[in-house]
Amino acid sequence: MAKNSNYAVALAAALLLAALAGCSSHPGGDVVASVDGRNILRSDLDKYYAAQVASAQQSPTGEQATALRLNILHQMIDDEILMRRAEKLGLLATDEEVDRKYNEYKAPFTQEEFDQRLKDKKITLADFKRDIRRSITVDKVMNKEVSSKISITDQDITDYFNAHKGEFNLIEPQYHLAQIMVTPMPNPQAHNQNEKAQNEADARKKIQMIANRLDSGDDFATLAMKYSEDPETSGNGGDLGTVPESSLRSTDPSTRDAVMKLKPGQYSAIISIVNPATRQALGFRIVKLVAKEPAGQRELADPRVQQAIRAQLHDRREQLLKEAYYEDLRNEAKVVNYYAKDVLKNNGMAN
Repeated sequence: MAKNSNYAVALAAALLLAALAGCSSHPGGDVVASVDGRNILRSDLDKYYAAQVASAQQSPTGEQATALRLNILHQMIDDEILMRRAEKLGLLATDEEVDRKYNEYKAPFTQEEFDQRLKDKKITLADFKRDIRRSITVDKVMNKEVSSKISITDQDITDYFNAHKGEFNLIEPQYHLAQIMVTPMPNPQAHNQNEKAQNEADARKKIQMIANRLDSGDDFATLAMKYSEDPETSGNGGDLGTVPESSLRSTDPSTRDAVMKLKPGQYSAIISIVNPATRQALGFRIVKLVAKEPAGQRELADPRVQQAIRAQLHDRREQLLKEAYYEDLRNEAKVVNYYAKDVLKNNGMAN
């Protein structure tokens, strides 16, 4: 009887060990990682990888490709951890929020242009909306758990100013500029190409239409987002940021002369952009002087100085706390990265 009992115990132990071994082994198939029992699929990793390398001149290979996949998977794991947290907090993005953000993204494009962008990124509409849902959810969690709890005091601002006073001593005037640009040939990288010009004559008509709408009181930033063909600035309302006066001296004379005549809030007439070597027309632009800062020391009493310091301190603290928050969530989550295990097993050559 004792022998049978010992055999039963031994068998149970063996089965338990086998079960534990099965739990820790690679599940195989399409699973590359799991977060609290939720699987992350290789097919999804492949989609994000393909989207990231779609615009690259040369696709990464070998160890570079593996490293990129590891980085993407790391982000996917972080997103999944935060999605689980959002479920607990009741902060998952609603369908209405997703649809609203989707319509904002889609608004500047025709249906054909939008479909082509999805195709270029090698993702489906369902993939795109899923990413929107994740992005909104992440923002909601971070706003509630991190951003809303950050407080920058007047003393913080004073201390920063006293320690970094030189940052607010401008050695030359600064110009905050924005532009709307139209080219004779559509730039495939441009975010917005409504009524896109196919030649110089079309470009002249388009820039004149924009100038007329500005003269009628239309908002500069809105028109830039809708019509500008500069891929670097159209998405943020044509904002070129702030440049020192010395930088204007190196730009084309027409733009420089136009800017120097503007007062803050004013925009220029239509400026022709010409290749100085060939005299070929490269396009047209309208430039707005958003603000101008004269040279000299800025004092703490200046509301703009206080606002700049507050924003800078808030951003720094927010970045630090977000990193700490992610680390804390990772510590609490049960994460298994099977892809990383495969990389180690295959000496860095996993696909």
